[in-house]
Amino acid sequence: MSWNPGSPPDLSGRTYAVTGGNSGIGYFISEQLAAAGAHVVILGRDPGRLRTAVDSIRGQSGAAARLSTLPLDLADLDSVASAAEALAGLGRLDALIENAGTTSPGRTRQTTEQGFELALGTNHLGHFALTALAMPVLKATPGSRVVPIGSLISLLVKFDLDDLSSERGYSQFRAYGLSKHAVASFGFELDRRLRASDVDVHCVLAHPGLCLDGASPRREGISEPSPARFSPITQGEHHGAWPAVRAATDPSARGGEYYGPRFAGVGRPVRQRAVAADRDPEKAARLWQLSERLTGVEFTV
Repeated sequence: MSWNPGSPPDLSGRTYAVTGGNSGIGYFISEQLAAAGAHVVILGRDPGRLRTAVDSIRGQSGAAARLSTLPLDLADLDSVASAAEALAGLGRLDALIENAGTTSPGRTRQTTEQGFELALGTNHLGHFALTALAMPVLKATPGSRVVPIGSLISLLVKFDLDDLSSERGYSQFRAYGLSKHAVASFGFELDRRLRASDVDVHCVLAHPGLCLDGASPRREGISEPSPARFSPITQGEHHGAWPAVRAATDPSARGGEYYGPRFAGVGRPVRQRAVAADRDPEKAARLWQLSERLTGVEFTV
């Protein structure tokens, strides 16, 4: 099906939650959903940045834009549990878009509040727990979706389940890559389990391609365009938002599909094929068990 990013479906009456929806690609996901009439719940750590995002979106879409904010620190499972409880109180959740994450966890190995390596804990384990705890409200919403956000870095880093926490060897590039393998592997496994459980919740994955803040439209306090010339294999964050928006809203999208830019790093969102390691059911089952053990959250779909 042809998809026009400039004309998404009318989303009036629907509710979407976007983690990290106050900055970067997440901001533009939130902006595009709100422009289509959705109620957008923006989750993030900084109350000031959440307010800035709301003001910016209303400046683009009008004062009537339906926006809410919720505090969420994915590096703290207590915060994750509180956010999930608040999401449950919405009564309806058409999609949970798992955009937030750290791309630069530090030159030396850092840990989360519960002691997990920072990239793994933030990008994967926090979202794993949030998805599990938000599943009741997703199940209560017909046709709801979970949208994990992968990365092209999976092409460059080996998926090593035996050193997922980077205890034997650490570099922030590798740690980020391992965390994004985990995100994608979890997403495909979640879809398999949802299908087996015959519930009307679907997991549709996306990746943004290669995005630069400086190539994005100006948004006060959010993004600042740069006069520099950019490589043709990179795009602005407003375009990087397209695959996630399509995965969350395209009526023709199906669970287990993976959307990304047409030309790998840039272009309109189309179906892509994730690396084989991320689609491996055996690896995914091991990851699921490990994620339950580490988070202490039992995730029965």
